[in-house]
Amino acid sequence: MKGPLHLMRRAVERLSERRRRARFAASLRHLHGPRRLETAQGDVVAIVLVRNGSYYLDAFFDHYRSLGIRHFAFIDNGSTDDTLDRLAARTDCVVDQCTLPLSRYEDLIRAYPADTYGRDRWCLYVDMDEILDFEGAATHGIRALTSYMEAKGHTAMVAQMLEMFPKAPLAQTAHLPYDRVLREFIYYDIGSVTRYDYHSPEIPFSALLRDNRLSSEAVKFRFGGVRGKVFGENCCLTKHPLIFNGPGVRPAPHPHLSMGVTVSDVTPVIQHYKFANDSLRRDAESLSSGDLAHGEDAARAQVQSAHPDLSLFSLDARRWNRVELLARAGFTVTSQAYADHLEALSP
Repeated sequence: MKGPLHLMRRAVERLSERRRRARFAASLRHLHGPRRLETAQGDVVAIVLVRNGSYYLDAFFDHYRSLGIRHFAFIDNGSTDDTLDRLAARTDCVVDQCTLPLSRYEDLIRAYPADTYGRDRWCLYVDMDEILDFEGAATHGIRALTSYMEAKGHTAMVAQMLEMFPKAPLAQTAHLPYDRVLREFIYYDIGSVTRYDYHSPEIPFSALLRDNRLSSEAVKFRFGGVRGKVFGENCCLTKHPLIFNGPGVRPAPHPHLSMGVTVSDVTPVIQHYKFANDSLRRDAESLSSGDLAHGEDAARAQVQSAHPDLSLFSLDARRWNRVELLARAGFTVTSQAYADHLEALSP
């Protein structure tokens, strides 16, 4: 039997959570687009948390529209550049805004677009500096994944993040436009990646994964990578970007996962361009604001400040070629069933 102190603590926690949710709801503003999306069967809604994302917008839209994404639900966290003006000029976007700090409200901020515009639909969580790639992307687009998952009864797909970097020192490429970044950040390093079973208790947020179901034990969580090697970060490289937001699913209680899902046996890659757009300046701004600033930001800023000519390139670096090679290297996972599915889709 629980004691009175425990019951009082639980009551205080519940009251605090109700107040947090009420403050979040009061802070929301609808800035652009319809309040209800008209989507066709099989459409995917891209869910995008953005703050000062103008730098990335052109290439971002070019890529995701090429995959067949027709609807974009943005939630803005206080942009001060021309991001909102540029999004307001588009007809394929809805834009809401919440300027509360991510450090306390990120779960609610990320869940809101999925629950508002993506209920009982496919949702693709992507950040502005992320490029999703997978077998079949160029020929069949995002439907290669969703049609396979529908046939198998899968409701989420894990992806592995691949940190992309240039051969040159980071300071020399800090101000490159994003279209050049995509052409010149062509190296990656997977030599220092730590791997854990999907339900390993060593994963810091393992409790949130407990009720997710796996279709293949080959799907793993990965941490570290080149950022671990150079900056000492134990960053998580594994995300659940693609989900079917149906009954029992809780979207994005953590930036890297959703709950109540059945995880597919195929893992795409997310090419991550964290070191574009003057990453040292952005880390310094994050630290000074105190909003979601953490030890990883401080570690990167300290190392880059101490080593102005820092390069992530080393003899361990590999040059990007094509996504299929990552499965051969053991970084991503594919299956014969998915290969057969792609073959069946081909004319």
